[in-house]
Amino acid sequence: MAESADSRVQTLNFNVGVLGHVDSGKTSLARALSSTASTAAFDKNPQSRERGITLDLGFSSFTVDLPDHLRDAGGKQPYDSLQFTLVDCPGHASLIRTIIGGAQIIDLMMLVVDVVKGLQTQTAECLLIGELTCPRMVVVLNKTDLLPPNKRQSAIEKMTKRLHKTLESTRFKNCPVISVAAKPGGPEASDAEEPQGVPELIELLKKQTYLPKRDPAGDLLMAVDHCFSIRGQGTVMTGTILQGSLAINDTVEIPALKVTKKIKSVQMFRKPVSGAMQGDRVGVCVTQFDPKLLERGVVCTPGSLRTLYAAVISVRKIGYFKGSLATRAKFHITVGHETVMARVTFFGLPPLGASDTKPTPSEPCSLETAFTLDREYFYQEEYVSSQGEGSSGPDPEQWALLEFERPVTCPSLCLVIGSKLDTDIHANACRLAFQGCLLQGFEDKGYAETVLPSLRIYKTKHKEGQVERVTDDYTVIGRNLFKKETNLQLFVGLKVTLSTGETGVIEGGFGQSGKFKIRIREGLLPDTKQLLSSTSKKKGKGGGKGENENEEEPKMDFQPVSIHLHFKRYVYDPHKKMVQS
Repeated sequence: MAESADSRVQTLNFNVGVLGHVDSGKTSLARALSSTASTAAFDKNPQSRERGITLDLGFSSFTVDLPDHLRDAGGKQPYDSLQFTLVDCPGHASLIRTIIGGAQIIDLMMLVVDVVKGLQTQTAECLLIGELTCPRMVVVLNKTDLLPPNKRQSAIEKMTKRLHKTLESTRFKNCPVISVAAKPGGPEASDAEEPQGVPELIELLKKQTYLPKRDPAGDLLMAVDHCFSIRGQGTVMTGTILQGSLAINDTVEIPALKVTKKIKSVQMFRKPVSGAMQGDRVGVCVTQFDPKLLERGVVCTPGSLRTLYAAVISVRKIGYFKGSLATRAKFHITVGHETVMARVTFFGLPPLGASDTKPTPSEPCSLETAFTLDREYFYQEEYVSSQGEGSSGPDPEQWALLEFERPVTCPSLCLVIGSKLDTDIHANACRLAFQGCLLQGFEDKGYAETVLPSLRIYKTKHKEGQVERVTDDYTVIGRNLFKKETNLQLFVGLKVTLSTGETGVIEGGFGQSGKFKIRIREGLLPDTKQLLSSTSKKKGKGGGKGENENEEEPKMDFQPVSIHLHFKRYVYDPHKKMVQS
């Protein structure tokens, strides 16, 4: 952790995400909590002021004395103060992709709920994002000043009980709930009105802190949320370091623009520092760079990020999503700091007994160890959920191929969230569909020809026809298995099974109408020969009239002998070969 140049204090930075439904009072709460506002804070964005809602991730901070439980946590360099960085995430439904971008840097989630309105659609979506990205949460019931004084306490208790019931099935079971009035009298009220309950909230936040796992090692990855120029200084990029560390004179890359820049100076909340590491919120100054080129994005160690055209991810459906997850459907995919449309193909392990390669069992959370190009996978028309089969166990292990509409730049093994953001924003429905981990990325623009053929996802095919007649004890003629225009040469040599039990091989076509010849190596069984000769007799008698025909019909109530052809085809095989095990 970098030291500030003036006071030489060792400050622990702790990122608190402030999430909640639009108009729940998140920005007022952040303002009430903060002493130092960072560049992006408090709805400075003109579009945001116009709509009266937070449009981009706002950041602000305040510093408090280090709580006792963190006193010995700094190791060789003990911390002497705690800085809360408040990440004010937008709550407006159409901006959910911004929240997902911000959620990846959050140590504690503060879910702000309007005490009068309770849980709303977006509040539930924020809760989901919190579950996917954050280990701890505090619920803040805001706007308690709007409740009649004589009913205030009972209303707060009732809402607290309801929230605890909702949170029971999530990872935030028994999380603390506290009530405040961040801006008594509402946005129009004068600033003379003191916020209520904020000192108690600060104490609660201090109790909830822990030493986040920070690692200065590895490649730098910094999420940039604002970029502006300072005359005579250069261009400042502000953001949060997601991994690694940086220092003055380091060279960094802006991968979206394919340019590298040298760091001239670094600041943490307006205090100059020599460097910073994972979890820190910093301003980095570079020269000769036009800030208009990068409003949001990532900065990294040169060459460390990859630009992907497609990727394989582990996948888990989000329980609250009501729709089905269909192969070939398009979803909004949030990966790294980008949200992009992608076509999705779901696949899983072959049905038991269908594959020679027995999968090695993997821990449910270590899906990244389970995927390998050496294994065969089964094509799925949609995501397979265990819930529909009357079982309440976990969904079977499965993956998805994402084919992006435009290339995305992201680190490996990062969180991926799939959403249907085009759903009506006012509909009372969860739009987050699935989550996963990026396991393998394809950087080649021509990945469909170069890489996909090695991804062995197969479909099983079954065709059924009938035996038309017997040529000799070892040969039959079949029909109705192929269309007239089918190129039968593709099927020569494939094994077929008769409904009477014999196996044979397709030898070639017979005539011009799609009929074909089957060689039965072991010869036809006596029963089959009898059955087939009686079939032929029946056909011969088909034109006869009179009583005899009617007498014989009950005896002739038999099934024709059917021919079954089973094979599999690899979805990405350019030659569309048919394979039989």
